[in-house]
Amino acid sequence: MPGKFLQAMKDAGTQNPVIMLDEIDKIGASYHGDPASALLEVLDPEQNSDFLDHYLDLRFDLSKVLFICTANQLDTIPRPLLDRMETISLSGYIASEKLQIARKYLLPRQLKRAGLKRSELKLNSKALRAIIEGYARDAGVRRLEKQIGKIVRKAVVKILEGAKKPIEVTVDDLKRYLGGAVFKDERNMSGAGVVTGLAWTTMGGATLNIEAVATHEFNRGLKLTGQLGDVMRESAEIAYGYIVSHAEEFGVNKDFFEKAFIHLHVPAGATPKDGPSAGITMASALLSLARKQPVRNIAMTGELTLTGQVFPVGGIREKVIAARRAGMRELILPEDNRTDYEEVPDHIRKGIKVHFASIFEDVLPLLFRNKK
Repeated sequence: MPGKFLQAMKDAGTQNPVIMLDEIDKIGASYHGDPASALLEVLDPEQNSDFLDHYLDLRFDLSKVLFICTANQLDTIPRPLLDRMETISLSGYIASEKLQIARKYLLPRQLKRAGLKRSELKLNSKALRAIIEGYARDAGVRRLEKQIGKIVRKAVVKILEGAKKPIEVTVDDLKRYLGGAVFKDERNMSGAGVVTGLAWTTMGGATLNIEAVATHEFNRGLKLTGQLGDVMRESAEIAYGYIVSHAEEFGVNKDFFEKAFIHLHVPAGATPKDGPSAGITMASALLSLARKQPVRNIAMTGELTLTGQVFPVGGIREKVIAARRAGMRELILPEDNRTDYEEVPDHIRKGIKVHFASIFEDVLPLLFRNKK
């Protein structure tokens, strides 16, 4: 048979169809061949006008085809193949969007599959929101639909056992239907050397408490724990180098870093973490420890350089949502991310005060109460 692309065009009946390549990050080479190598020619507009189908042994023009590829991550896509694509990043659903999808689509579909009428199971908005926040924080809604499906199936069992209709499921009933919540509320920790950062994960945004303590004197150094990746470890070393080199300017006793062995930890210890966006958070934690002053109730994100520049980071939308969920109402973001913040929906930004920083000196006045 002809190859998949020519077969698809035959089925579509046109020379300029839209062809979708789903989960392109999952392709891999084997003894059957390397699909990525074949796609290099197909997706390159300079070459695909002369595409050779080995079954027909004829050249065919694919330049009019619009190819759309989807992927969950870019790391596993071969770099030459990725260079031939235009990357469009899509943010995950926020809680309010998931709530509407669940009410209007997911719940009715699960009820239909189970043979229940809408009047036989009552799952109110508060319960749905609790499911979203406690059991289904992933970017999509697949996990959310699975949790709703569990509740619907257990409700069917109750009805078959003679329970009175309708079955009402409230927030207090979720533990009985779904077990304990998978995602707990983020803890806002406080004290000298503890600062709240904002992180982006595969499950969306999250708050990240960074802790620093001085363990003993006369043995200068820095120890890092918390399953940090190479980039994040480098960020910690940059933050340490920057704060040490400007210690006196920031009101730190010049002897502190000469004697202190500092241990910096990022909970939770079992969760791998990486990326540069905790730079200013780590620097703030070290400065708070050295000055023995707790930081105000403020969350932050931004990459820090050795000269004190604050560089932009990704996932601003998700990080702002995580801050709101954790009850943080004051944030520090890189100046270069101002446009990203302005694209966050108004109802998420409402009630949140944001400061933008281009250098660490912009962060410094915001950290402590009534002092520089």
